[in-house]
Amino acid sequence: MYLAIAGNIGSGKSSLTALLSEAFGFRPVYEAVSENPYLEDFYRNMAAYAFHSQVFFLARRVRQHLLEVNGQDRVVQDRTLYEDALVFARHLHREGYLSERDWRTYLDLFQSLAPALRKPDLLLYLRASLPTLKARIAKRGRPFEREIPDRYLLGLNQLYEELMAGWDLSPVYVVEADRVDFVEREEDREALLEALRARIRP
Repeated sequence: MYLAIAGNIGSGKSSLTALLSEAFGFRPVYEAVSENPYLEDFYRNMAAYAFHSQVFFLARRVRQHLLEVNGQDRVVQDRTLYEDALVFARHLHREGYLSERDWRTYLDLFQSLAPALRKPDLLLYLRASLPTLKARIAKRGRPFEREIPDRYLLGLNQLYEELMAGWDLSPVYVVEADRVDFVEREEDREALLEALRARIRP
């Protein structure tokens, strides 16, 4: 079974990936944030480094799928290829940070690669408002995330809602991250795991 965790920056994807890996015996696959050599430059100058950063994430996500997701029995992944393209890259294009030419080139790469990759059996979407995202981003303390504009996070949230409204690749389970704190509150953690037991094959 392949579980995918979707959600904005700071929504709790990595924490949920670790929790489900431990609770249900899934192999965790984490986003390669710290490995992206363009990311700090991107947050300083989005227009100059948007294409470079997105292509890095696309290439790394495809490699993860081929080596760690495709063919694995039980795997849980922190963020999907679909979010990279249809949320993050699309938002950068809408905001003018990706030119029309770069967006079309990126989209062609994504559409060429996506059919070769395994589709999730269940997508867990962490829905979080701006205050929740900002509080969690501040708490984890990555220096390059401190100055992420509110407009950027809000734009991503809008595109996440659009993606979820049209998602037809798998069932979706929505976790309302404003109310459910599975990291700090044991009762929330246990309630979430209990709700998921009926949806996760043994």
